[in-house]
Amino acid sequence: MNRLTLLTTKECHLCGRARADLDAVARATGEAWSEVDVADDAELAREYGDRLPVVLLDGKEHGYWDVDVERLKRDLGA
Repeated sequence: MNRLTLLTTKECHLCGRARADLDAVARATGEAWSEVDVADDAELAREYGDRLPVVLLDGKEHGYWDVDVERLKRDLGA
């Protein structure tokens, strides 16, 4: 299981940038990430649907709407 998860949905206009930021973090740290569409999970859609994209680190919310790349790399221990 990956330490990083990006919560998205099809209509998310900010998600493309978040994917690019997570790709940069992955290149810098070696940490893989996965993506979950909240439309496939009613509970996730209720919890996170109004603030996508959301980055989860070790299953906990690390940030939303944009990726704080430097903070994320630091919190990953890079």
